[in-house]
Amino acid sequence: MGKTTNLFLCGVGGQGILLASEVISSACMKAGFDIKQSEVHGMAQRGGSVVAHLRYGEKVFSPLIEPGDADIVVSFELLEALRYLPYMNRKTRVIVNTQKILPSPVATGVDTYPADVLDQLTQRGITVFPIDAFEIAKSAGETRAVNMVLVGALSALLPLDEKIFLEVISERIPEKIRKKNSEAFLKGKEAIANLKR
Repeated sequence: MGKTTNLFLCGVGGQGILLASEVISSACMKAGFDIKQSEVHGMAQRGGSVVAHLRYGEKVFSPLIEPGDADIVVSFELLEALRYLPYMNRKTRVIVNTQKILPSPVATGVDTYPADVLDQLTQRGITVFPIDAFEIAKSAGETRAVNMVLVGALSALLPLDEKIFLEVISERIPEKIRKKNSEAFLKGKEAIANLKR
């Protein structure tokens, strides 16, 4: 518990990163950790880059992660994982949602989407856990639960009890979509457990 762990979340607007960040923070607090979080909204509208810094441990003084210091990166969109490479080091573990959301230069044909994003990460010696969070969320019956799939995936790498996360989800998510979000969380955790084998 003495060491501070740095969690870096990145993606695009509309993916539910801020809710994911709140769920993770609440779970860490319930588990007895001190946690600091900071969000950078970028362009607030759908499609703009969004990041969240979360740091937890026995005592945390600053919410911001220095470049090169992220222990775990959760990228909600494939290309965003490359955009935030400066925050990673050789020991960083990266959970990457393989879903592609085309940035406007690509959508308008001005630029092309790189075909080798996962290769670029692994070539740097970074441990990558690729999962198709959109398909997993779809299989849970709620495509908007991509964020909870990724929280579930992250939970497999954290020293927190699954029950704590499920408690937080039941407190934070409206009742009508709670069950599907909980299922998405569990499926995300399972996806990472299978990759770790």
